[in-house]
Amino acid sequence: MNSIALGETIYHNPLAAESDAAGFRLEGEAVVSFGNGRLRMENLRDPGEGQKSNFVLWCPESFPADVSIEWEFWPVKEPGLCILFFAATGRNGEDLFDSSLTARTGEYRQYHHGDINALHVSYFRRRWPEERAFHTCNLRKSYGFHMVAQGADPIPPVADATPPYRIQVVKCGADVAFSINELPIFDWRDDGSNFGPVLGGGKIGLRQMAPLVGEYANLVVRRAEVRG
Repeated sequence: MNSIALGETIYHNPLAAESDAAGFRLEGEAVVSFGNGRLRMENLRDPGEGQKSNFVLWCPESFPADVSIEWEFWPVKEPGLCILFFAATGRNGEDLFDSSLTARTGEYRQYHHGDINALHVSYFRRRWPEERAFHTCNLRKSYGFHMVAQGADPIPPVADATPPYRIQVVKCGADVAFSINELPIFDWRDDGSNFGPVLGGGKIGLRQMAPLVGEYANLVVRRAEVRG
C-alpha cells in the first residue's frame, strides 16, 4: 500500500445529541437515542424477523474519493454485527438518495445486490456461532458480494470490552486500510478489474444486525492523499 498522508478535517460530528443526527436517514426500523451523550442504536423489530429487523443509518453528506473515516465505538450488547458502508452511490453514479433508486429497508441483499455500489467493512461480528468463535473483520465490494480482504478483530466480547474503540477506514485511490486503536487489521488494493472499477466518493452509513446494541461518537472525516 502507498504511504498515505491525512490532511484537513472536512467533517466532524460528535454524535452527542439528537440535533447532531439532523438530516441522517434511517433505512429500516431502529431505536436511536443519545442518553449517554453519544449515538445509541438498537433494533425496533424482533430479531426473529431476520433481515427485516436490521437497519442502516446514513450520514447525509457526500464525501470525496480519498478520505479517512474515523469514529469511536462502544459495544453494549451481543450478539449482532456492525458494518460501515462507504463510497456508496447509485450504480450509474446517482446520489445514494436519488428518488430513481429502489427504496431500501435495511435488508442486506438490497445493499450488495441492489442498485448501489459501495465498499463495506464488517466488524464486531458476533451474530452467528462461527463468528463468535473466531473473530474477524471483513471488507466487501458491491455491486456483488465480493470479499476482498479480511483480518483479525481485536475487540473482545462485551463483558471484557474497555471502550471506546477508535476505528479508522482510509480510502485513497485504489487502496483501502482498516485499523482499530491504531492497530492495522488489513489493507487492500483494488485492481479495478476483477470486481469492477475502483469506486470514488459517496456516502457513509452505519449498519447493525439485530439484536446488537452499539454506541458511536466523534465521527471525523479527513482528506487523504498519497505521500511523496
